[in-house]
Amino acid sequence: MKRTPFRKILIANRGEIALRIMRTARRLGYGVVAVYSDADRDARHVRAADEAICIGGSLPAQSYLRIEAIIAAAGASGADAIHPGYGFLAENEDFAVACRDAGLVFIGPSPQAIKAMGNKAGAKAIMQAAGVPCVPGYQGADQSDAAMLAEATKIGFPVMIKAVAGGGGRGMRLVTDAAAFPDALRGARSEAQGAFGDAGVILERAIPDPRHIEIQVLGDRYGHAIHLGERDCSVQRRHQKLIEEAPSPAVSPELRARMGAIAVAAIKSIGYEGAGTLEFLLDASGAFYFMEMNTRLQVEHPVTEAITGLDLVELQLRVAGGEPLGLRQEDVRFSGHAIEVRLCSEDAAHDFMPQSGRMALWQMPDELRVEHALQSGSEIPPFYDSMIAKLISHGATRDEARRKLIHGLEQTVAFGVTTNQAFLADCLRHPAFAAGEATTAFIREHRDGLVAPRDDVSSDAALSALLLYVTDRFAPPWRDGRTLAATFPIAARIELEHVVHDIEIGRERDGGYLASRNGGEYRFEIDQLDGDTIRFRTNGVMESARFFRDGDRLYVLHRGITLAVRDLTLAAPAAATATGSDGKVRAAMNGRVVAVLVRPGERVAAGQPVMTLEAMKMEHVHAAPISGTISAIDVAEGEQVTTGRIVVEIEADAQPA
Repeated sequence: MKRTPFRKILIANRGEIALRIMRTARRLGYGVVAVYSDADRDARHVRAADEAICIGGSLPAQSYLRIEAIIAAAGASGADAIHPGYGFLAENEDFAVACRDAGLVFIGPSPQAIKAMGNKAGAKAIMQAAGVPCVPGYQGADQSDAAMLAEATKIGFPVMIKAVAGGGGRGMRLVTDAAAFPDALRGARSEAQGAFGDAGVILERAIPDPRHIEIQVLGDRYGHAIHLGERDCSVQRRHQKLIEEAPSPAVSPELRARMGAIAVAAIKSIGYEGAGTLEFLLDASGAFYFMEMNTRLQVEHPVTEAITGLDLVELQLRVAGGEPLGLRQEDVRFSGHAIEVRLCSEDAAHDFMPQSGRMALWQMPDELRVEHALQSGSEIPPFYDSMIAKLISHGATRDEARRKLIHGLEQTVAFGVTTNQAFLADCLRHPAFAAGEATTAFIREHRDGLVAPRDDVSSDAALSALLLYVTDRFAPPWRDGRTLAATFPIAARIELEHVVHDIEIGRERDGGYLASRNGGEYRFEIDQLDGDTIRFRTNGVMESARFFRDGDRLYVLHRGITLAVRDLTLAAPAAATATGSDGKVRAAMNGRVVAVLVRPGERVAAGQPVMTLEAMKMEHVHAAPISGTISAIDVAEGEQVTTGRIVVEIEADAQPA
């Protein structure tokens, strides 16, 4: 046996995956070293490590993509192995070579395997040579704009543009016609360069509404290889996975065996070592097409661990140390069903716009496996992925796992930054998902229902006004029972779901509270009120809610929905509109200006793209709200901007007399 022992592991990543790797590494007796950017100086993965070393600025290219800085950190800390996690440099051939040249054990496949399979173009060529069905496309060396447009036309629209060096939805665009292709190509290249340090892309024919199925594989340096079944990752937005499950409700035991055998044969042909995933599109007829291979651990690996009882990080470490895999295909057993959701700091109701800021109160459910790296008071920076936690349930049946996950999401406390918590629960409740029918078109087809405004916003506003009233530091403290005299109603103004509500609220002689809004009345009786919980009765029903007050902000978790409320009672009237009708384009989120698409004096039409911001590794185009002439550009490419900042100003067209 060819052993490559190591004793201390540097984790070239951040956040929840860094903590996940540390947990297994420590259990096996390894020391752990963290690296961090300036933005992550106070992050949990930094404090949890035995040692931590700063590797640069806040942007990925200044920190987690700096190969030389990470290699130097390993040398300074005495680490003799590096685990890349996922994303960043995990599928970077040059990084694997640099680790080898520095005498470090790279916990992943060889540089040759990364080059062969981590590169989408190379992987497709290998698969085609092996007779595996692949999505028709173009993966040639000529990356010129003209050549790419010609190849896209030859393939036939719609086509997919994909980053050649990575995954996770970055550098990916669906293009429906030739006119939209140049802008989509530019955006895909820019995202790919920023996320992976490589602007190369490939083209594929878009297969309508398939399922996204992936096969988990493992191999060692002695030629042994197995698969651990499939995961269904079909529920996606912006080509990024939101919900993953194992096994897939669409894969039979026979299909699993076929796909698994193909995946194992593929990695054996290149002597693959470690964990990897082959991704396929499965159409309605049962035909499947190879898309790509991820030569790393996947975000969704916990669902495979749940149904197999195996620790994939442990297997990675053992294989990297030169141990044989120690598992035969017949040793793999599957038990029950597992589902994972990705809790992201984004606003699902507003095109999944990334959100950053301070997480005021953070409490995760005890009954689920939760992978995260936050705590109350943590800052979520705008520079990295929007995923802030993974919640994983396991049950004897799919429906049991689904119910457990819904209940866990309803108990999740994430106050301070908007998340997709309620959206995920609504996806899990949807009849199409419950029936196991979700394809990659699931969110597109059902989006209106999944992000529809709540029916009971008036009662939400009344409850919010009640909590603001009873937690006001100038208000009389709440006491159970009757009061000697009723209080005069107090007028309150709050903002909830971007809508302003005017409410009057006061206490009655019997001890109850009355909230009045637009002629409607809501009566509350409080049974318990402590630091962050209220138990109350209304319309004969006793309920409870969690809450947190932070100045003029109030956060409420009620019936599984998080309400973010702003107290406007004493606020001055807004000085300017935020809709853009004044001709000012405002940054929709904290982000970096990656492209200014107009010039001063240029004539623009309403809806025309004027600027592109990058936040959380995704690009977002900002459009002109009105027709007119560009009167000012207030930012420069590369500049970091905050939410609401004016970036472009437009002088409206003169109205005809």
